[in-house]
Amino acid sequence: MNIEEIIKSGQGTIVDVRTTAEFAGGHVAGSINIPLQEITSRMDEIKALKTPVVLCCASGGRSGQAAHYLSHTGLDCCNAGSWLDVNYIQAQQ
Repeated sequence: MNIEEIIKSGQGTIVDVRTTAEFAGGHVAGSINIPLQEITSRMDEIKALKTPVVLCCASGGRSGQAAHYLSHTGLDCCNAGSWLDVNYIQAQQ
């Protein structure tokens, strides 16, 4: 299943790794905010999420870092890039 199919079907959990302030300025409906700098300290919470974990941020850089780290811990996750792209895909349901 590709990222678009995961988002449209609601199979996983969308996690926005932008700052709390950025997230408050707009985000994907139903997504949760776990800023990149909090990923390591919130691993128990992340591991309890419905997988695959779909990561997004402003441009894909921070979500790429998060995906790299989380995949090395064995978590089923993917980098979906910009939250605006994820929002657009989700709106096409």
